[in-house]
Amino acid sequence: MKEKRILRTLFWTFFKIGGFTFGGGYAMIPLIEREVVDTHHWVSREEILDILAVAQSLPGAIAINSSTLIGYKMAGKTGALISTLGMILPSFLIILLIATVFSAFQENEWVRTAFVGIRAAVVGLIAIAGYNMFKAAVKDMIGVGILVATLILLFLLDVHPILLLIGGAGFGILLYSLFPEKRRGS
Repeated sequence: MKEKRILRTLFWTFFKIGGFTFGGGYAMIPLIEREVVDTHHWVSREEILDILAVAQSLPGAIAINSSTLIGYKMAGKTGALISTLGMILPSFLIILLIATVFSAFQENEWVRTAFVGIRAAVVGLIAIAGYNMFKAAVKDMIGVGILVATLILLFLLDVHPILLLIGGAGFGILLYSLFPEKRRGS
């Protein structure tokens, strides 16, 4: 009985996130965080950062990957499957609906201007997600240094994100081994 309840809750939680978030995976991060950390208390703030880091490093969309990982943590393979279905089903249904009526509305001024507003709101959601992740993840000057180095390497030298994650892990291990007193809240 309890397992059925958690599976139902996983499905509807991720269905709601998948159905009411425009802008893709990164725009979903604040909603995922609110639901799984604040509402359901399935994971801690630190755990959600770890889940998001792993989800980002895997192939595929971060929102789908994170829902799968959270589902697995809560209810094993069945939870992973149910959470993933909950996350992708709304998009599938919405795309199916849009595909059938898109040509009739694509030139509508209200529709075009609505999407201009939606895109601006998505940037705000992504900015908040980044700010919250920064507050939780960067706790000292070593973290600031790794963050700055990552930004420089990404924006100026176009280094692949996987290499940046591997480098961040390596420098984290090295620097926190050399300066163990800096290891707060890791």
